[in-house]
Amino acid sequence: MQETRLFGVRLHAGCVEGVLQTLLAWASQGRSVTVCLANVDMLTQARRRPALAAALDEATLVLTDGMPLVWALRSLAGLRTVERISGPSLTQALLAQAQLQRLPVYFYGGGTAELARLEQNLRLRFPDLLIAGTESPPLLPEEPPEDAAALARIRASGARLVFVGLGCPKQEFWMRLHAPRLDAVCLGVGYAFPLLAGTQTRAPAWMQRSGLEWLYRLAQEPGRLWKRYLIGNSQFLGLCLAALPGALLRRLRGS
Repeated sequence: MQETRLFGVRLHAGCVEGVLQTLLAWASQGRSVTVCLANVDMLTQARRRPALAAALDEATLVLTDGMPLVWALRSLAGLRTVERISGPSLTQALLAQAQLQRLPVYFYGGGTAELARLEQNLRLRFPDLLIAGTESPPLLPEEPPEDAAALARIRASGARLVFVGLGCPKQEFWMRLHAPRLDAVCLGVGYAFPLLAGTQTRAPAWMQRSGLEWLYRLAQEPGRLWKRYLIGNSQFLGLCLAALPGALLRRLRGS
């Protein structure tokens, strides 16, 4: 994994298999790890919010979840080997391996009903998975304070993989405070929760590959997501267009 920056925001460029094996190794060792899955919305928010940018700077890994980030790193930064590392896909791959390697997992976030359905579905799909615990926290502020009781519960559970589903940027702020105090790999994967629970469906594979998953999500939740995509996607496109001439000039000089 190569650390880089895109429009000033810290990212790690890598391949899916390498990331998966690294995270599993860290989980088996009980290392304190924070993993953020960055998309266009997170990147544009981080540019506006120094506290979120700082949380990404302090994270162990900030992975490229979202084809627009992958395309930008390939075309503007010249990182040809970078792959999209989707939060939902990574979550399912980790759960499959956690079952085989007997790594306990914990789910923090989501509503009570959603977590109940999530756990029910996982027990059907991964019958030998060690679910150390699920927890639906009370309504938290956008920058949650430290929760010593939650830390104690997660530590006592023996979890080695903690999936945090609070949505961006709440889950990134929560992990910034709590992950360093846990012997586990913590991943901010909010969108994975409703998918695992079956309350939402995922875009077809061709839309994922084409960078159109956001459009599918918008169709499912227009009232909640229209502003995010209208503002964030427009800002990101403007940044890419502004950076393109410089990238082309560097490429010409290099050739």
